[in-house]
Amino acid sequence: MGRAFVFPGQGSQAVGMGGELAAAFPAAREVFQEVDEALKQNLFRLMQEGPEADLTLTENAQPALMAVSLAAVRVIEKEGGKTLPQVCSYVAGHSLGEYSALAAAGALTLADAARLLKLRGQAMQKAVPVGTGAMAALLGAEVDQAVAVCAEAAQGEVVEVANDNGGGQVVISGHKEAVARAVDVAKTKGIKRAMMLSVSAPFHCALMRPAADAMEEALDRVALAPPLVPVVANVTADETSDPARIKALLVRQVTGRVRWRECVLAMKAKGVETEVEVGAGKVLTGMLKRIDKDVAGIAVGTPADIEAFLKTM
Repeated sequence: MGRAFVFPGQGSQAVGMGGELAAAFPAAREVFQEVDEALKQNLFRLMQEGPEADLTLTENAQPALMAVSLAAVRVIEKEGGKTLPQVCSYVAGHSLGEYSALAAAGALTLADAARLLKLRGQAMQKAVPVGTGAMAALLGAEVDQAVAVCAEAAQGEVVEVANDNGGGQVVISGHKEAVARAVDVAKTKGIKRAMMLSVSAPFHCALMRPAADAMEEALDRVALAPPLVPVVANVTADETSDPARIKALLVRQVTGRVRWRECVLAMKAKGVETEVEVGAGKVLTGMLKRIDKDVAGIAVGTPADIEAFLKTM
């Protein structure tokens, strides 16, 4: 069975997400209720009603996206009458999506995943004073080019490759001035387009060290079981099922590069022919088209999507 379930990261959130699932399926409503209880917060109401500015806050967006992904997984399992290992061979997630993948695969409880992501969002936001850090997208750039651009622009400050999203899309992260210099340098290197991104913090770079420390402490207090399906980790682009190693990689992931392009290619090499993006939006399905057209991609986030997917199971 050459199928992987993949889970989206931040940026896929939108007011109203998960509403159709909750209206159609009791299994989805249970997930949203459990997340609300774990966080002692009416997150589902915020997801439905907004305001968008509050939903977009990292500490809300991260558990909210995980909740929608897990609601869809639970519905697929319940309606399809099959467990996750019967419907996919691998799981992976983009940044916070890795926590969704681990919860889907039974390595983390839903409540622990929600609480960890809330904390992760808060810790990432607090790690760097507002206005100190920035991120930029380099379009039409390969990773080696982006690394060279960062090296030239750093001048003693931090600027690093944060996400290798494939298809010539590389995201860089670091000190605001260094990222701005990198955007200027990129333009002299024949990189098609370089632009600053509207983000609240410089994710996945060395400046996130305080957040990595906070996550290490939090993960120490959480029980992690071996996942029912191997997880392909962001920072290594390799599969792992060992709980201690998964914890260590989740800590590294806060400051480390999201090697998404390599994750996709690694799963293809292991026989994955279809990637099912489970949850809100279609960002990963779009990336997949740019990374490898031989791997089929489908986004499953609404009752209609699930109905269509169940016919292929």
